[in-house]
Amino acid sequence: MTLPNPVQQFFSIGEVCQLTDLKPHVLRYWESQFKFLNPAKNRSGNRVYKAREVELIMLVKNLLYIEKYTIEGARIRLDQFRKHGELRSQARAAMRLETVREVARDLEDVLAVLDGRTPAIRPDHPDPEG
Repeated sequence: MTLPNPVQQFFSIGEVCQLTDLKPHVLRYWESQFKFLNPAKNRSGNRVYKAREVELIMLVKNLLYIEKYTIEGARIRLDQFRKHGELRSQARAAMRLETVREVARDLEDVLAVLDGRTPAIRPDHPDPEG
């Protein structure tokens, strides 16, 4: 998962959902649980996320889904990162890790095609059969 180039300043909730592979209700719930996830709202009242917030969302996703922390455990871990000045570097590492996972999934699909197998259809990719 990489941010578009040139790097956008702000992202809509739909764009963040696409970038992070999360549902809007999950992002809204996390906003209530993690005080640093507080996107601004535009004139229409829609959430607008900064690139830094997208990185933090990926860090939260990594802590909850990959490292299996509870919400409270993730809060504590994030506070530890903040106290040690590691929050930004950890958030960027989570982004890089997600990018590697995405590339690995895509490579698995390519290998399946080369081996004559049909790759598994994932919800984030269109049906190759049409």
